Amino acid sequence: MVSTSDIRNGMIIKFKNDLYEFIEFLHVKPGKGAAFVRSKLKNIKTGKVIDNTFRVSEKLDEVRVEKHKKEYLYFDGNFYVFMDTTSYEQISVDPVLLIGKENLIIENMIVTMKIDDEDNIIGLELPISVIQEIAECEPNVKGNSASVSGKKAITDRGLDINVPFFIEVGDKIKIDTRNGKYQERV
Repeated sequence: MVSTSDIRNGMIIKFKNDLYEFIEFLHVKPGKGAAFVRSKLKNIKTGKVIDNTFRVSEKLDEVRVEKHKKEYLYFDGNFYVFMDTTSYEQISVDPVLLIGKENLIIENMIVTMKIDDEDNIIGLELPISVIQEIAECEPNVKGNSASVSGKKAITDRGLDINVPFFIEVGDKIKIDTRNGKYQERV
């Protein structure tokens, strides 16, 4: 058990019979009344973000998490298979942990696997950016480059993304894995 003064971003707690990670928090001390902590918590399993307020006297049940680097090998149809690069042990991971990121993960990518104190895999962190090739997009039309908007494109991994007008089929682009948006042409 930890107190609210020990809260930090990335800390994982057991809350409402589920695991939540602190995205952001703010200690508030109003002029009148007791102090409290306003926070945003992300559900580890579903990815849903909730707002919650904790009293300063409240105790939180922190979950100890270890982070290990693993290499993504392949998807066998039911599970994503990762390998420990030091022991060469292979680990199968439930696709639920990669919901929304399945089009961003690439073979031989090094990811950070979060494992709790009971050896359960509770999350995966992808690198900040990945490089993918454009498989489909509308052709470039002269004069479109002045617009701020872009056009729809599909990468070789099936990711539907908005890109600038100058991007063509076959171009390689860098994508931010945190929000799935175009960063730059490579």
